[in-house]
Amino acid sequence: MNAALTRFRVIAYVVGVFLLVLVFVATPLTLSGRHALGALLGPLHGFLYIVYCVMAFELAVRARWPLTYTVLVMLAGTIPFLSFVAERSVTKRLRAAAAATSKPASSRSA
Repeated sequence: MNAALTRFRVIAYVVGVFLLVLVFVATPLTLSGRHALGALLGPLHGFLYIVYCVMAFELAVRARWPLTYTVLVMLAGTIPFLSFVAERSVTKRLRAAAAATSKPASSRSA
């Protein structure tokens, strides 16, 4: 599960950064008549967002998330800054679940 979480965390940050650049840099440039950056970053973000959704779905299946939480995490890649929030939420949730399942050895031997 750690490898899947690491992959998700990396793609969440990459998608978040690309979306911020797309929204706050490429869109104003496109509106001013310079279309090159938007034409490059738009499809690239779209592809990376699909990878983000695949990674989120992989984690959802492994961690047995509810459908609502899964959909919200997937949608987080479409709103600036929200993929960073979703990444923290997912990491916190999975680490708490891992800590709950791994009990100290002294409590197991009772």
